[in-house]
Amino acid sequence: MTQLTETGQGPAQRMFAADRASRGLGIELLRAEGGSAAVRMTVTADMVNGHGVAHGGFLFLLADTAFACACNSHGPVTVAAGADVVFTAPAHEGDVLLAVAEERTRFGRSGVYDVTVLRDGEVIAEFRGRSRTVGDRGARGRKEAP
Repeated sequence: MTQLTETGQGPAQRMFAADRASRGLGIELLRAEGGSAAVRMTVTADMVNGHGVAHGGFLFLLADTAFACACNSHGPVTVAAGADVVFTAPAHEGDVLLAVAEERTRFGRSGVYDVTVLRDGEVIAEFRGRSRTVGDRGARGRKEAP
């Protein structure tokens, strides 16, 4: 179970609040606790590629954000060690996408997480992320404030 602070925020919520890239694209954090998370994003005109479908990089980013929230829901700071994605259907401008991340296993400082990206219940992409806990140091190796 994730420990929430007196403000009602756990480690994933605090991390997401500082994530300007994800929030700048309109991604919303719906939940993050106990190794799972869900985020939502609407595909905008700026996210559509030359084929008229959502650029795969934006779908990867959405899944990666859900992954980050899930693996950081435990605390301490955890980063991606690698990830793969399989695109199963196109997304289009105006589509509302939901990415749901679930922890599969944690061992030592590593973990494996699966993320499904959905549009109205249809699978758009499947993502598998591998995490690495870096302890009380941020991704740049600096000691974080308590």
